[in-house]
Amino acid sequence: QVQLVESGGGSVQAGGSLRLSCASSGITYSSYCMGWFRQAPGKEREGVAGIHRDGSTSYADSVKGRFTISQDNAKNTLYLQMNSLKPEDTAMYYCAATPRVLYGGSWSRRDLYNYWGQGTQVTVSS
Repeated sequence: QVQLVESGGGSVQAGGSLRLSCASSGITYSSYCMGWFRQAPGKEREGVAGIHRDGSTSYADSVKGRFTISQDNAKNTLYLQMNSLKPEDTAMYYCAATPRVLYGGSWSRRDLYNYWGQGTQVTVSS
């Protein structure tokens, strides 16, 4: 059974940093594409970053250069390092997993992910 559990959210001031973690069980990263998504109140859930089976990464334009996605295979944990945070980064953040092989920009399509965590809240104040 696949389980994804996020942690590390919190409240920070603009310019600060947070590192989100997603503890995973029931999956092997070499066989799954993993992603971080976020959803702000009144908005659709959007892709933030993805990491493919081969370890390559993709990012939304809004977070490029500020966020870094990574994974620790030994710990079965996915990370999202978030630097230079802005108030517009405020949202609930979710990790997700899919056994599909995703190409190009499809990593950000939430309908292609089978498994989701419960989310962790990130609030950035100005």
